Amino acid sequence: MARRLISPCQGSGLLNAGFLGVFSSHHYHRLPLSSSHRSSQLKNCYLPNLRKEVSHWTRPATPSLSLYSARLASKRTTCSVATEPPPSTTEEPEMDLPKEIFLKEYKKPDYLFDSVNLEFQLGEDKTIVTSKIAVSPGTEGTSSPLTLHGHDLKLLSIKVNGKDLKSEDYMVDSRHLTVSRPPGGTFNLEIVTEIYPQLNTSLEGLYKSTGNFCTQCEAEGFRKITYFQDRPDVMATYTCRIEADKTLYPVLLSNGNLIEQGDLQGGKHYALWEDPFKKPSYLFALVAGQLDCREDSFTTCSGRKVTLRIWTPGQDLAKTAHAMYSLKAAMKWDEEVFGLEYDLDLFNIVVVPDFNMGAMENKSLNIFQSRLVLASPETATDGDYAAILGVVGHEYFHNWTGNRVTCRDWFQLTLKEGLTVFRDQEFSSDLGCRTVKRIADVSKLRTYQFPQDAGPMAHPIRPHSYIKMDNFYTVTVYEKGAEVVRMYKTMFGASGFRKGMDLYFQRHDGQAVTCEDFYAAMCDANNTQLPNFLQWYSQAGTPTVKVSSSYDASSQTFSLKFSQEVPPTPGQPVKEPMFIPIAVGLVDSTGKDMPLTSIYSDGMLQSLTSDGQPVFTTVLQFNKKEEEFIFNNIPEKPVPSLLRGYSAPVRLDSDLTESDLFFLLANDSDEFNRWEAGQVLSRKLMLSLVADFQQQKTLALNPKFVDGLRSILRNTSLDKEFIAKAITLPGQGEIMDMMPVADPDAVHAVRTFIKKELALQLKDDLLSTVTNNRSSEAYTFNHDSMARRALKNTCLAYLASLNEPDTTELAFIEYKSATNMTEQFAALAALSQNPGQVRDDTLLDFYNKWQHDYLVVSKWFALQATSDIPGNVANVQKLLGHPAFDMRNPNKVYSLIGGFCGSPVNFHAKDGSGYKFLGEVVLQLDKINPQVASRMVSAFSRWRRYDESRQALAKAQLEMIVSANGLSENVYEIASKSLAA
Repeated sequence: MARRLISPCQGSGLLNAGFLGVFSSHHYHRLPLSSSHRSSQLKNCYLPNLRKEVSHWTRPATPSLSLYSARLASKRTTCSVATEPPPSTTEEPEMDLPKEIFLKEYKKPDYLFDSVNLEFQLGEDKTIVTSKIAVSPGTEGTSSPLTLHGHDLKLLSIKVNGKDLKSEDYMVDSRHLTVSRPPGGTFNLEIVTEIYPQLNTSLEGLYKSTGNFCTQCEAEGFRKITYFQDRPDVMATYTCRIEADKTLYPVLLSNGNLIEQGDLQGGKHYALWEDPFKKPSYLFALVAGQLDCREDSFTTCSGRKVTLRIWTPGQDLAKTAHAMYSLKAAMKWDEEVFGLEYDLDLFNIVVVPDFNMGAMENKSLNIFQSRLVLASPETATDGDYAAILGVVGHEYFHNWTGNRVTCRDWFQLTLKEGLTVFRDQEFSSDLGCRTVKRIADVSKLRTYQFPQDAGPMAHPIRPHSYIKMDNFYTVTVYEKGAEVVRMYKTMFGASGFRKGMDLYFQRHDGQAVTCEDFYAAMCDANNTQLPNFLQWYSQAGTPTVKVSSSYDASSQTFSLKFSQEVPPTPGQPVKEPMFIPIAVGLVDSTGKDMPLTSIYSDGMLQSLTSDGQPVFTTVLQFNKKEEEFIFNNIPEKPVPSLLRGYSAPVRLDSDLTESDLFFLLANDSDEFNRWEAGQVLSRKLMLSLVADFQQQKTLALNPKFVDGLRSILRNTSLDKEFIAKAITLPGQGEIMDMMPVADPDAVHAVRTFIKKELALQLKDDLLSTVTNNRSSEAYTFNHDSMARRALKNTCLAYLASLNEPDTTELAFIEYKSATNMTEQFAALAALSQNPGQVRDDTLLDFYNKWQHDYLVVSKWFALQATSDIPGNVANVQKLLGHPAFDMRNPNKVYSLIGGFCGSPVNFHAKDGSGYKFLGEVVLQLDKINPQVASRMVSAFSRWRRYDESRQALAKAQLEMIVSANGLSENVYEIASKSLAA
C-alpha cells in the first residue's frame, strides 16, 4: 500500500519538507462528496452532528490526573455504530482501555476460511452485506469458539450450515462476534449485516466518495463491512456479487475476473466477480459508481494479453495517460528484472479523491488517491509525474510482493512494504537517473526516518507492539525497511539478490509468511549467512558508525578502524551490534580510484580481485562493536570514500578533514558520495554559524564553500539534476536534528543568511543558468528535461530570495511565461518567499486561474502553509475557512495543516501559537477521521527536543488532547507515547 505521504508541492524543490514523511506515503483520505460538489454548509470544518465510526475512549472529567501516564485507569472506550445515528440506534457499550497487541503473542488461527462468497445490495440509506464462508478447523479436532472481528456493524442474521443460530449460541460486542460452539470439521457460515457507507467519514471499510462507493480494507477495514477473521494469515478465494441502481452506479467492480452481469427489476443491475487466487481480507475491494475508463493492453512475456483500465470521472480521463504509461512500464520492468508476470487477464485502477492512503494494491483492482494518477503538463509538476510513476509501479509490484506472498501478521508489514518500496525505487532509478534517485531517497530517510528513530515512536522495521496498526505505516517500516532489503543486494549482488527472490517465491507463493522466511531465502539461495543481520528487524534506532584512518608508508598499508553504537530507544535501553555493510573506495592524490588487491581483517587475509580484474570498491562486513580493516599494497596515502552509494542506513562520523571533503566533492567517482561530501560540509558550516548566531556574533560565509558550489554549478559534465541537488542546502529539520537542543529560530536565520549570501556571491552564475536552461519546447517527461527544469528552478529560488527588483521581476516573468505547472509553480514559490504585495497578488492570480482544479488548489494551500514568513499561523487559520478547504478531505488536510507543521519557525513559534492551532485542529479532525488526526498529532512527538519554554507549551497541548473525551485509539497511542517519552 502506498502510504508514503508525498507533498502536494513535490517537484518544485523549493518548499520545506513537511513532517508528514514520518508516515510512509507511497501511501493517503476522504469523504462522501467531492470537494468541488459538496454543499456549502458541509464545507465548514465544524461538523457538530457527525459522530465517528471508530473506536474512542471516553474519560470522566478528572483534571487533576497525570494525563499522559500509562495508568489511565479512569478511561473507558466507547464504540459508535456509525458516523451519524443510523435508523435504529443502539446504546454505546463501554469498553476497556485501548489494548496493546504484541508480536510475541501471535497464535495461528483456530479456523481457516477456504472460500468467501460476498453479496452487496448497495443503497442510498443503507447497504446489506451477506457473506457465505466455508470454514475448516485450523488444527484437527479443535473445539475453540470462532471469534470474528466486527466494528460499526448491525447484525441482521447468522446461520451455520443453513440454520439460524439461537441467541445463546453466539455473542456480539462492539468489536467481535463469537460463535460459542462451532460444529466439528468443516462447516458453512452465513452472516448478514447492515452498514451505512454514506455516513462513513473514517474512509475505512466501505464508504462513499464523490457519490461513488469504494473500499479501503488495509489494515483493519474489512471488519467494518462484515464479521470476519480480519487478519492477513486467513487467506481464501473470493466471489463478490454487487447489486445497485444502474443509473446511479453503472460501473460495478471487484477483484479478479468478471464472471456474469445483467439487469434486475426496479432499475437495478448486478455484476459477479471471481478472484481465483487466495487472498487475505485486506486485499478485498469494491467500487461502484459513474466512471469512465482509459483502456489499453499489455502482452506478457508468455504471450498472454492483459486488458488494462484506469477508471475516473469522465472530465479527468485525459489526465490518465501518464499513469497508463507508468503501469505498462512497471509490468515490463518486473518481467525483465525479476521474471514476474501478471497472473490475470484484467488489471483495473480506480481514481478517488477521498482516500486515506496514497494507493492500495487490492488484487487486480488498485484504488488510488487522485493526485497519484491524474496529471497533465499544465496541472502537474515533474515531482507529481515522478510520484505517479513510482506509486503506480509500487502498487503493481505488490501483485507478487504482498499479494501472492503476503504477511503472516501485521508486525511483518515491512516484508511486503519495505521490499516493494525497494522495488519501486529500483524501477524509478532504471527509468531515470540512479544517482539523483538515490540522493532523493536518502534525503527523505534523513529528514523523516532518522528523527522518528530518535523519538518516542521509535520502532524497529518490524514493531514489537501496537495499539492501532494504522499508526505503523511509517517511514521506518517502509523506507528504512527498503534500506534493509537494499543491504541484501549490496551483499549478494544483483544476481545473488535475484536468486534469493526466485527462491522466496518458489517456497512461499500463496502463503502468509514472516521476515525470517525472506532472510532464509536470501541466505539459502546464496549459500551463506549474514551474522547479526536479523537485528535490523528487531532493534530500533539509527546506528552511529565512527571511523578513523591511518596510513603506514613503510608497509604501504591503510587502516580503517570502525566502531558502532545503536542509541537507546523506548523499551530498548541496551542494543547489540548490527551487521553493517560499508562500501569503500580509496582515492589517490590525482582524484582516481586506487585498485584494491587485498584486505586483512579478523585474522584473515582476503583477496579482492574479481575474475582477475582490479576492484575499486569493496564492501566491508562490519558486524562487531569495533573492527579494523587493513588494505595492502596502497602506494600513497589515500582519501577514503566511505559508505559509497549509502550502503547502510547509518549516521557516519569520520575523521575526514575539510580539505578531504572538498577533494571528494571535486573528485569522487561515486556521485552519491560526491554529493554527500558537499552535504557534510554544509551541515558543519550551518552548525558552526548557528553557534555564532546564538552567541550574537557576526555571520560570515566560508569563501571555500562558495567556491566549491560555484565549481559544481559551472561543471557542464555533471547531470543537471545532480547539480540542483548539490547546490541545495540541508533542510532546517536535518540541522535541528543534529543539535543537543533544537533552535528553530537560529537554524532558520542561518539557512536564510547562507541562501541569500550564496545568491549574492553567485548571482551572475545563477542568472546565466536560468537563462541557459529556458526552453520553448513542449513539455516532456524525461530525465534530461526534468533535470533542466530542476536546475533552472533551484537557481531561480536562490535569486528571488534576494528580494531585489531585478530578481523579483525575473521570477515574475518566469511565472507569467511558464507553459507548464513545474515552472509556473516553481516561480510562484520563488516569489512567495518574500512577504509583500507581489507575493499576495501572484498567489491570488494563481488561485483565480486554477480554482476549478482541486489538485492544483491543494498545491496552493501547501505553498502558503509551508511558508516561513513571520506569523504565518494567522494566515493558515484564515485558510481553514476558505471555501475550497474541506477538513474531511485528507489531501487538503495534509496540504494545509500538515504543510504548516513542516515550517519549523512557525509551527514552533515561541508564543506557542503554532502548537495551540494544531492541538485544536487535532481534536476536531479526530471526530471525522482518526487516521488523519493521528498523523497530525505526530508533529508534537519530539517536543522534548526544544527549549523549556517550548516544551511547556507543547506539553500543554498534548495533555489537552489526551484528556479529551471520545479520543480515538489512533490519536491516543501517539499522544500518550509522546508524553510518556
